[in-house]
Amino acid sequence: MTGRRLTRLLTERGVDHRVGSRAGHPPTDTPRFDWHSPDTWDTALEGTDAVYLCYHPDLAFPGAGATVAAFAERAAAQGVRRMALVSGRGEPEAQRAEQEVRAHFPDLTVLRCSFFAQNFSEGFFLDAVRSGTLALPVADVPEPFVDLDDVAEIAVRALTEPGHAGELYELTGPRALSFAEAGGVLGAATGRPVAHLKVTPDEFVAGAAAQGTPEELARGLVALVQEVLDGRNVEPTDGVRRALGRPAGGFEDYAAKAAATGVWNRKA
Repeated sequence: MTGRRLTRLLTERGVDHRVGSRAGHPPTDTPRFDWHSPDTWDTALEGTDAVYLCYHPDLAFPGAGATVAAFAERAAAQGVRRMALVSGRGEPEAQRAEQEVRAHFPDLTVLRCSFFAQNFSEGFFLDAVRSGTLALPVADVPEPFVDLDDVAEIAVRALTEPGHAGELYELTGPRALSFAEAGGVLGAATGRPVAHLKVTPDEFVAGAAAQGTPEELARGLVALVQEVLDGRNVEPTDGVRRALGRPAGGFEDYAAKAAATGVWNRKA
């Protein structure tokens, strides 16, 4: 979700950049890149001096730390000077991955994020908002959702400007909202009620499978949300202000921007 935002910002700044994809598109200089195929890494890194790392589906998933650390070691050997890594707030496995990457790249900039607001419009909550029910295997715990536009701007600055090397930015929105409160904001933006409903893990996995999500990924998401949505991340931070010199974007502003695109008007 951040990739196209970085691409747009880098283009606006006139910064040469390369985007890797698992399919690859040779005519447009888009090399094939697959986290699980190290033989694709060197082509993506060739001639590059700054790298943005965003591991899919999440750094907390098994094996992610070793994979991104191996990539960071390869990048350092090829002369990459700046690196920004997206990580997860309150995720012990993700934080171990940060340490593994930093062992090979001491000047790493870490963007440790709370849940993305855009999960409601571009990620795994999208169909739930369209249906009017946020069915989640967690209690109604507050979360200071962070706007991905802020994350992308910080990443671009870390990759192109001095002053961010070695920094750890904990990135949140300006205030925490429960899922019921977030649903209220989304309902106001869409003109339709959006309610929060606590479901069992199996019910969540079944619902995700019905939307085409692989069971392994759905169960991984269950484990992740149950771990981090337990109250540990309730307090907002000043990470966005430290990095950008301005307040973080609010959830209401995000909802208004997303609603204007019509993304929630389409059928689930």
